Formats: sequence, C-alpha cells, structure tokens
Amino acid sequence: MDRLRGWPATLAEGPVGLRPLRLRDVRAWRDTRLRNADWLRPWEPSNPETPLFRTGLGPYVSMVGTLKREARQGLALPWVVTYNGAFVGQLTVGAIVWGSARSAQVGYWVDGAVAGRGIIPTALALAVDHCFFTTGLHRLEANIRPENHASRRVVEKLGFREEGIRRRQLHIDGAWRDHICYALTVEDAPRGLLVQWRRTRDASATRRTEAQ
Repeated sequence: MDRLRGWPATLAEGPVGLRPLRLRDVRAWRDTRLRNADWLRPWEPSNPETPLFRTGLGPYVSMVGTLKREARQGLALPWVVTYNGAFVGQLTVGAIVWGSARSAQVGYWVDGAVAGRGIIPTALALAVDHCFFTTGLHRLEANIRPENHASRRVVEKLGFREEGIRRRQLHIDGAWRDHICYALTVEDAPRGLLVQWRRTRDASATRRTEAQ
C-alpha cells in the first residue's frame, strides 16, 4: 500500500478549506497565534518546538519541517484551515499507524475571531472523509481536555463516540492533563461524514429559522 496516497490534498466545502501547511504561512500563523494567545493557552501542548508566544520564525520553520517529513513518511497530514481563503487555523492528522491498525489522531485549533461559524466541524468532516476514503485509514481519535467544551462539541456534533478518560495523557499548559478519548471508524460514516454534517447543520439552521 502507498502510504502517501491522497497527499498533498486541498479540500473545500463552501467557504471552508483545507490545504497543506506551507513555509510561507509563517506570518499569518504567527500573527494569528499571538492574537489568540489567551484563547489557545489552556489547550496547547507544552512543547518547546512550537512555543505559543515567541515572535521569532524558528519555531514555525521547525514545526513545518517536522510535519513535512512526517507527511513524506506517511505519518501525518498537516493542513491549514482557511475561511474565505484566509488562514484561520490548523488541522493535523498525526500519529498515523499502518499495518493492522490503520489509525490516527486528529488535532485542530481555530482563530477565536471566527469561532462558532461551523468552520472546524466542516474542516474535520472534510479531513475524516479524506482519511477514510482516500488515504485508507480505519479509525480516527480526538483526545480533548474535559474542560474544553467548545472542542468537545465539535466532535460530538459529528458523531464521534466518547470512549473514556485517559489519565494525565498530555502535558498541557504546564501540567499533565486528563483527556477524553473520542473516536470514529469508517463503519460509523459509510456514506461520508460530510454528508452527515450537512444534514445536522441544515436541520439546526431550520430550527433557528423557525424559532425566530
């Protein structure tokens, strides 16, 4: 099996897009994360490779180099999230395991200025469908801090199953933190997750209209 199948990939649904992370995104990445420092800090891994508040370009260059290498090795799909063509966040499918597992973990963040517009659920649905039906993965996990209600709502809207607590799983914001494991397999979305998300989104929009 070609582990690089389906990469690089650019995906879109309406104004929401996913495209590969590029070195020239550095200024947009830095400016967005600096503006969102307080918004992101409670959920960010305490990782010296990608410090949240440093203004130099070195951490970003290091991150892009690592992710590009992992993409070439079939271990990651590192995307930029765009909205109306503008950089608004990242979505990375990483820790890919092949063989009999064919599993991966997904992480994401979005600019607080555009949160609540359905951007990340749409981007995640695009990514899941690509991973399942093009790349050939079978299972995706999202591990989220219990306190991160906004991120938990994203995966719950899309039908990810809650599978329990992982005690002190990751070092986040200076301490080892518990995470809730959410998971989805290809059998859970046989017609594609984007189709399911469109129905959910449209039904929600109809209810809001009727309530007005």
